[in-house]
Order: sequence, then C-alpha cells, then structure tokens
Amino acid sequence: MASAELRIINRRIKSVKSTKKITRAMELIASSRIVKAQQRLTSSNNYTNLLSQIVEELTGSGEMPSSPPVEGTKKITLVVITSDRGLAGAYNTNILKLAEARKAEYENLNNKVEIVTVGKKANGYFKYRNIEPKQNYEGITDEPNFENALEIMTPLVQEFYDGKTNQIEIVYTEYKSAMTQTALYKTVLPFEVEQIAKEIESVGGYTFEPSASQVLSNIIPKYTNATIFSSLLNASTSEHASRMRAMKAATENAEELIKILSRQSNQARQAEITTEISEIVGGAEALAG
Repeated sequence: MASAELRIINRRIKSVKSTKKITRAMELIASSRIVKAQQRLTSSNNYTNLLSQIVEELTGSGEMPSSPPVEGTKKITLVVITSDRGLAGAYNTNILKLAEARKAEYENLNNKVEIVTVGKKANGYFKYRNIEPKQNYEGITDEPNFENALEIMTPLVQEFYDGKTNQIEIVYTEYKSAMTQTALYKTVLPFEVEQIAKEIESVGGYTFEPSASQVLSNIIPKYTNATIFSSLLNASTSEHASRMRAMKAATENAEELIKILSRQSNQARQAEITTEISEIVGGAEALAG
C-alpha cells in the first residue's frame, strides 16, 4: 500500500514540476513583452495628447459640432476589448463584468445596445450568453497596430454619421503600472468636451488656417482612430502585466506544492521502509521459532 502511495505522490511531483516550467516560461515571456508594449504606449500617448490639445482648441473656438438630442430609443455600440488568450488572472473577467454592467444600464433606460468584440474571450463570453456580437476582431490584441484601429473604428464612425448608431463607447483596461490596471469605459462619439479637457495637461494655443472647421473635419477621424488605438495599446500592455503576475503567482504556488508533496513522499518512503523492516523481523522470528 505504501509503495503505491509513494508512486502516486512522485507522479504528482513530476507533473507539478512540469507545470512550473511552463508557468515560469510564460512569466518570462510576458515580462519581456511588457517592456516593448510600454514603449509603444508611451509613444501613442504623446500623439493622442497632441490631438487632444488641438481638439480642445477647436472646442474653445466654438467649432466643435454638437450632436442633436436623440428622442426615444438610442442606439449604442459598445466596443469590448479583451484578450485572445487566457491565463491572465482577472484581466478578462473585470472587463467583461464592466461591459455587462454597461449593457444592462443602457438597456434599463430602454436603449438598444450592440456589441463589437475585440479578442476571442469577449466573443466567446457573449455568444455563450446568446448575444451575437455585431462584429468580432481576433488576433490583434497581442501587438495591435494602427491599421487594426482603422479597421475597427472606420465603419463605426461611418455608422455614427449615417445615424445608424447614436453613441460609440469603448470598454477596455487602462494600464497605470505593472501592478495596477483599471477596467473602464470611454465615449468616443459623440464628443464629450469635458472628458477631452481632462485628458490633456495644457492648451496648445494653436492658430488654424484656413479655418478651424476645415481642420476639424480632417482631425476628427484621426482623433477617433487614435483613441481606439490608444485603448488597444493600453489593453495589450495590461494583458501582459496581468499574465506576468498570474504566472508568477502560479510558479510560486507550484514551488510550495512541490515542498508539500516532497514531505509527503518522504513520509510515505519512511512508512514503506518501516513496513519492510517489520516484515523482515517478523520473518526472522518465525524462522527462529
């Protein structure tokens, strides 16, 4: 019996050690990718902040278009950004809970909500709940580029100006540090002037030629695309940070489990040795008798 127990424990130790190698490798990969992701995010923030300053100037000039109030049922598009892969702790769970809460909040106000998912996890989550996403984008969350932002946002902006949707909102994870990421939402269209003002540190003091309205017509698509691109980069960096922490915790748990199983293995081996000695002594006494 002791021998069988010892074999089972040793198999478990071998299995946990193999798992530890995998989690350690994934931790190292995530930690290496997060450095590049942070650099891309910083560069993108510089560009987005500059556009925000220009939009703020346009707001001050009175050229910012105001959307007419919508009576009755509003059509709202939620762009939910998750990851394509799992093993990232509570990263996807936090986003999906927030998206579900926003959807319920709008629907309680008798609004119609359509979902656009970015990442396999969001697509699978809503389909499992019999909510068919309006559009789904996969394979871009690991290292998003500006073309991905254009692909997502261009048809949505066109629908907004065609009156097919009244509001576009992004639900994503904002990267603050390697230890802190926050799930939040941001309205892309119509413009929220107060929100734009909060996102910039200073006003640029620009002079627009030939006119502010012509500059605005060219800059709105760039601003919306930059906003979604910044959200994709924030989400990507947050995903790597969450995966790095989750894999680090998994590696530490595996090490602790190996210690516990090793003690159990030693105890089982000692019990096996004691049993063998007892059998030998019993056999010797039987022969002597």
